[in-house]
Amino acid sequence: MSYKIAVVGATGNVGREMLQILHERNFPVSDVVALASSRSVGTAISFGDVDLKSQDLVKYDFKGTDFVFSSPGAKVSAEFAPKAAASGAIIIDNTSHFRMEPDVPLVVPEVNPQALKNYAKRNIIANPNCSTIQMLVALKPLHEAAKIKRVVVSTYQSVSGAGKEAMDELFNQSRHFFMNNNPKNEIFPKQIAFNVIPQIDQFMDSGEYAGMTKEEWKMVVETKKILDSNIEVCANCVRVPVFIGHAEMINVEFEKPLSPKEAMKLWQKFDGVSVIDLGSDMEFITPAEIAGEDDVFVSRVRSDNSVKHGLNFWCVADNMRKGAALNSIQIAETLIKDYL
Repeated sequence: MSYKIAVVGATGNVGREMLQILHERNFPVSDVVALASSRSVGTAISFGDVDLKSQDLVKYDFKGTDFVFSSPGAKVSAEFAPKAAASGAIIIDNTSHFRMEPDVPLVVPEVNPQALKNYAKRNIIANPNCSTIQMLVALKPLHEAAKIKRVVVSTYQSVSGAGKEAMDELFNQSRHFFMNNNPKNEIFPKQIAFNVIPQIDQFMDSGEYAGMTKEEWKMVVETKKILDSNIEVCANCVRVPVFIGHAEMINVEFEKPLSPKEAMKLWQKFDGVSVIDLGSDMEFITPAEIAGEDDVFVSRVRSDNSVKHGLNFWCVADNMRKGAALNSIQIAETLIKDYL
């Protein structure tokens, strides 16, 4: 079979990446429609060798559409996704709006594909937060082997996670810095060029999560929904002056022993993870080296002797691909294979 596809937010970073990956993976497409806001109507977007002209999301009729890959922003998804789902389309939404709704599957295909069995209840499937996705791909085989009690994660997140305007801001600030001009910050709360900012998304000001940012909260609650509700998570999310690729330093406490060698053997057998062996010429890997790659990469694997059963490792992934577009398309591929 082949499917009629719509990509919502097609002119944005993630939308363009979705179209590229759909073509790269030979997704069974009969027709592809690029949708965006009215101000972007007519913008040309590449799909393989074809240039698609973006159409107005507000005016589009989703009847007859099979899959909608959506990344337009939470407010837009909240408005259009239920209407599109009611017309029979399956919505795979990359925004935060539906993630924690109990009857909407929140899915990383390597981690909890079984959650897709109830997709038809709403016809909406949520793509998790980019930082959560790469962490859980790395944690899944470890959790199966030794059961995770607690995770402490510090992220070093690229500006592409905040969109094209954020990437432009880093570029312009860097240019102005070398010209001895005062760089302006409009997207970020403080200068991002040659700096780090310990705030991603808004601060939460009440309840048990007071003082956390929404990004940190997402990593906590999404881990519990996807992997195991009993895992305790401490997340610290930081924006760094990198264009593409998120990095995470992850500390894990298990219920029973798990050595670095055992962890590396588990990752080597697990689809979606690449291990940089400490015995190789390159002992760790960085975001600059994995842009455009599909896997989650782990390195600097070592024991944490400050707890009874502890492990530390460094984890990097392309947030535009596995953290967003690729994961969405893998969800659709899993649906086609197992549930349609």
